[in-house]
Amino acid sequence: MSHAEEDHEGDRRDFLFYATGGAGAVVAGAAVWPLVNQMNPSADVLALSSIQVDVSSLEPGTQLTVKWLGKPVFIRRRSAEEIEAARDVDLSELPDGIARNENLGEVEAVDANRTLDEAGEWLVMMGVCTHLGCVPLGDAGDFGGWFCPCHGSHYDTAGRIRRGPAPTNLPVPVATFVDDTTIQLG
Repeated sequence: MSHAEEDHEGDRRDFLFYATGGAGAVVAGAAVWPLVNQMNPSADVLALSSIQVDVSSLEPGTQLTVKWLGKPVFIRRRSAEEIEAARDVDLSELPDGIARNENLGEVEAVDANRTLDEAGEWLVMMGVCTHLGCVPLGDAGDFGGWFCPCHGSHYDTAGRIRRGPAPTNLPVPVATFVDDTTIQLG
């Protein structure tokens, strides 16, 4: 066999090797894709991942509770007195000085880092006590915010833990105003 025939033989062998490997990868991908695809969220879960809430009926000092991702979310339109009480808190008095705000990350628990607007009128928080997952009662407790009757955690008018066994403040979910009267969660 001449040198030219040997090179041609090597080219054919290389082509067959790559063609077989490529075909095998396509077959393996076709077999694996249904298994991977089943891990994607279903249409009903995707539909619930973001909701819009009409807040036009909320007066200052009132709250609306909605269910989002299977959990209660408190949407509160705070009164001027509630805003003032939240802003007057000395941060050194707080058991948890961190605001877990999904829009901002972990930041200092000042009132402005927990509210949806600059004026501090709109507060949106997950309505689940950070101790054992109970739902706190609004307009209750020693600090005028929320009180968890299960084990006695007291939250202030900004949803920050002030007393009791809860280790952290009520978390702030991703939320934005879509227009003047609609808040989008997620």
